[in-house]
Amino acid sequence: MIRYRQVLAVPGLAALLGVSLLARAALAADMMTLTLYVVLGLHRSYAAAGAVAAALTTGLALGGPLLGRLIDKRGARVVLMSTAGVQVVFWLSVPVLPYPVLLGAAFAAGLLMVPAQLVTRQAISATTTTGQRRAAFALESVQGELSYVLGPPIVILCAAATSPGAVVWGAGAAIALGGAGIALLNPPLRAEGEAEAGPIVRPRRREWLGPHMIAVLVMAFGTTVLLSGTELAVVATLRAAGQVSWAGLVVAVYGVSSVVGGLVYGTLSRPLPTWLLLAGLGLATVPAALAHSWPGLCAAGIGAGLLTAPTLSTVADAVSGLAPAAVRGEATGLQSSALSAGFAVGSPVVGAAIDLSAPASGFAAAGLAGLATALTGYLLSRRSNAGRRPSGAVGAVGSEPGTALDAVPGSRSSAVSCHAGS
Repeated sequence: MIRYRQVLAVPGLAALLGVSLLARAALAADMMTLTLYVVLGLHRSYAAAGAVAAALTTGLALGGPLLGRLIDKRGARVVLMSTAGVQVVFWLSVPVLPYPVLLGAAFAAGLLMVPAQLVTRQAISATTTTGQRRAAFALESVQGELSYVLGPPIVILCAAATSPGAVVWGAGAAIALGGAGIALLNPPLRAEGEAEAGPIVRPRRREWLGPHMIAVLVMAFGTTVLLSGTELAVVATLRAAGQVSWAGLVVAVYGVSSVVGGLVYGTLSRPLPTWLLLAGLGLATVPAALAHSWPGLCAAGIGAGLLTAPTLSTVADAVSGLAPAAVRGEATGLQSSALSAGFAVGSPVVGAAIDLSAPASGFAAAGLAGLATALTGYLLSRRSNAGRRPSGAVGAVGSEPGTALDAVPGSRSSAVSCHAGS
């Protein structure tokens, strides 16, 4: 707990995490909001609702690097206020847009979504010390879990009490207010030493987007493929058992376990490699295939949930360490794109496995996807490291012992040298 008190004592960070939670909870509920509106407000099919959600997701995946690059060039406040304005226009317009227009508008809204996560992660990198950073990213990953636990249920309750149109406006207002609040806080995105150095030269992309960074992005993608696939497998298993009404409890168990795991991980004296955490998450997911009712799924969810937030936090820490300050926004945007792409791919891939076999195969497919991407990330890092180090060098995997980047060699030190060389 001492680590967390130190992190929350960093000037402005507690306020940033609080305001960011509002924005992220609203962002976590945007898919549900549009789904309910299309189904209940426009009286269209779930397939039509899925198409709108897919358009929004595609925009999110493509917009991450774009917004990150704009933040690097123009600063966070300009981008936050601009995107908040775009969201106000979109969400106010949703109830009057014809369905075909809504598809295109959803893509544009995703492309220019308020970058709450990007700014929060950059601010953590800039305002925390090396000893505080892992605990800070653990808090950020717990914040993400809480946003998914809070956002969608609130939207469902509001939709039942009011109307789909009112929920749409409420979600848009929350997203815009969150973005404007972060803009008012205007957190620093460069550390004191970086800021005092004055203008910095932007390195070429090939200087920092190398095998190490690609390894982390692959593992980010694999993590959300696993998570989205697990959610679908949970629903399919409970539907087969006639227990769909228990889905909320099972998901809550996963979420609470993830929060606990993230908080515990942030207090450890030594971090674990990203690939090892992801591999553990994949292995912990597979046993859920043996569960055929909600109690079994809850039991299986505890083990997998405990590793979820730690895996996500090490991914964020790794990206932060590998990215030079001048491109940290773009790198963080690529991370968000990898996460969004994983969510988009996971459900159809696992859904196909379920359709071809049984609900239990969904957990196996999700777990194997996590294992495969963990192995890919490990091999990418090891191969690159072997090419840089002399034969027989100690630590074929890991450049800085004791950092969250043990699986991603050349982390912060290589990022600094890369920038210096530019």
